[in-house]
Amino acid sequence: MKYQQLNNGWGAEPNAPDPQIEIDFAQGKLKLKFYLNPFIYKDVEEEIRAELEFSNCFMFRLGPTNDEGFYRGQCRFSKTGINWGEFYQLEETEWKETFPKDKVIVLNHLINEEGLRHYLFYFRDVTFECIAKDYHYKNLNDYSK
Repeated sequence: MKYQQLNNGWGAEPNAPDPQIEIDFAQGKLKLKFYLNPFIYKDVEEEIRAELEFSNCFMFRLGPTNDEGFYRGQCRFSKTGINWGEFYQLEETEWKETFPKDKVIVLNHLINEEGLRHYLFYFRDVTFECIAKDYHYKNLNDYSK
């Protein structure tokens, strides 16, 4: 498996990121909102939220494993070199066979679509995974854009 860390200059709040999901099933869009980490990023104040919007979303999950399970090796990616608390794009994961059973299908007709990507984000108490065509990051308190 190969992976690329996608969060550069930002990260989720390590103690209480409070990940929340909004789904537009008709458009195949998923929004993942969470608090940013104010402890290591100087330009982030407390209580600042961010959003990852996934387009052409086939499926996702938000559930176990938490940080303790990850460090105990109870996650299928624990021993790959991936770091806890970061946002990744994974390659060569065989997600069609290995995606957890607690998935939610957003757009079923995308199952055989070319260009789907496997995204992974570890939060403190849950893991987020998503199979989608693309994503966009947005700081919800940045009004300059």
